[in-house]
Amino acid sequence: MSAVTGRVTAVIAQFDTPADLLHAAEKVRDAGYKQFDCHSPFPIHGMDRAMGEKRSPLGYIVGAVALVAFSAMTYFIYWVTTSGYRMVISGKPDFSYQAFAPVVFAVTVLASAIAATFGMMILNRLPQLWHPLFESGSFRKFSDDGFIVSLHADDPKFDPQSAADFLKRIGGKNVETVEVTA
Repeated sequence: MSAVTGRVTAVIAQFDTPADLLHAAEKVRDAGYKQFDCHSPFPIHGMDRAMGEKRSPLGYIVGAVALVAFSAMTYFIYWVTTSGYRMVISGKPDFSYQAFAPVVFAVTVLASAIAATFGMMILNRLPQLWHPLFESGSFRKFSDDGFIVSLHADDPKFDPQSAADFLKRIGGKNVETVEVTA
């Protein structure tokens, strides 16, 4: 662990296996930390539950946008065919919705896809070109063979020394305090 000279942003520790990382996540969650993350080179089954993650609201966002897009497009077509540009074609009723079903479907799917893309980016705080953990040399291992837990400084329970001691106590190796000097 390095000496603290800058603004502390996190404390990280490395674990040997995916199972160790999963159990470490459960212990961190049970200890009451809310602002922490687990980093591994591949997804680990059950990690969401181990970390105590809640279900993503993205499905509700996409569903609401799809409903609004469907309703708006249906109303727009109704308005166009009944009052905006009323035309009698082959004696059919003014609002013949069957002819416009593909357009309404396409607009609903397009709006849903746009909502999913931007909703995911907003919920994941993307794009994020730099993160304080990038300052750590041992953090770079997570993309190859490292299984790392990071406790973030914005957690109300966070104290650099007690966080480092906690990570050592649950089996973490190479415990490091990550700080930003700028």
